Amino acid sequence: MNKFNADKLLLSKWTATAPINKKKHFLVVELMRDEFNQQIVSCVLEAVIDKEQFNTDWQDLKNSELWIQGWK
Repeated sequence: MNKFNADKLLLSKWTATAPINKKKHFLVVELMRDEFNQQIVSCVLEAVIDKEQFNTDWQDLKNSELWIQGWK
């Protein structure tokens, strides 16, 4: 389990343990928040190599079987 501070998630670096569309290195470029209580709902990851973006549940980043914190 990856441990991190959700408030510092923006612009953090992540490595996918299994390539996603042949990409492994990603950067968190945007956080989606709930309108009412401002809790993080999801985040936008951007591939470093070609800037392709996709949404993911920010809780998935805690799963160390899917994601490694930093670029490895």
